[in-house]
Amino acid sequence: MRAWSPWRAHTYGCLCETSTAPRRCPAGNIQPRSHGQEALVPQGLAAPSGGVMLIRSLALLLFSLAAWSAPTRALTIYTEDWPPITFQRNGVADGMAVEVVREIQERIRDNSPIEVVPWARGYKELLTNPEVMLFTVGRSEAREKQMTLLGPIAISQTVLLARKGEAKKLLALGAGIYQRPVGAYRGSIFADAASAAGFVEVDLAPTPQVTAQKLLLGRYDMWVEGGFVVSSVLKDIRQPSDTVEVVRVLESLELYLAFSRGTPADEVKRWQDGFAAIKKDGSFKRIYNKWLPRDAAPADVRLIGLPPGTAKTAG
Repeated sequence: MRAWSPWRAHTYGCLCETSTAPRRCPAGNIQPRSHGQEALVPQGLAAPSGGVMLIRSLALLLFSLAAWSAPTRALTIYTEDWPPITFQRNGVADGMAVEVVREIQERIRDNSPIEVVPWARGYKELLTNPEVMLFTVGRSEAREKQMTLLGPIAISQTVLLARKGEAKKLLALGAGIYQRPVGAYRGSIFADAASAAGFVEVDLAPTPQVTAQKLLLGRYDMWVEGGFVVSSVLKDIRQPSDTVEVVRVLESLELYLAFSRGTPADEVKRWQDGFAAIKKDGSFKRIYNKWLPRDAAPADVRLIGLPPGTAKTAG
């Protein structure tokens, strides 16, 4: 005689019985089950069907796969307010280079947020902490010894600007032009370019917009900046683009994504592969031409500077 258990239903379809003999239940139903069929559930509860169990198994499998393939957050990513290349719109990072970075993130399944910060802060983080990416960073010999550079993401010109109508007068000074004060924003490669060109008095401002304002207010005679952002910077301070004019071009400037010392080599490789993929399939050129329609998009991909994975030095 099988002992009664609340977890076992008898062989007949009415769960109000505990006997193995068929009897009419209060509801008047007699539905014999096949021999040996049992429901491993308490009285009054229906057993899960095979279909339900299959769905549960599939759901568990899908959850496991989703967890395995979910986007990762591997880097702290910074950029600056330098329109139209990078800037902030309604609290969200935007611009040509931001779109490029997000396209790469889509390919490599990375969900690291992009934070817009003052250039000096982002650059300090890049130089002092591992696993930091900053963009865009102008290539220079000094920077190649401090960071790993992936690009180019754009190629600009470093230009020397003056207030409208004053370029000819400044050029007439000859070598004396280098004694005149110039402005650039703090920590930028443009400040370095001004010093490298021989200017002895370089006034540093916190942003390109402040630099432009100080030029127009007469605080200094010239402004050193990247050529394709000048119009956007002037627009930000509500000034027409013809308020200034080019005195001369100082140099060509390649812009890169920069990875800090101590960033793992396999992480840099992921970004390199993603960047190569969007250049190969035309996505990069499409984004570039959207923002800079009069400039040619650089087609190559180069990884230069510190070897990826170079350890951060102590202290």
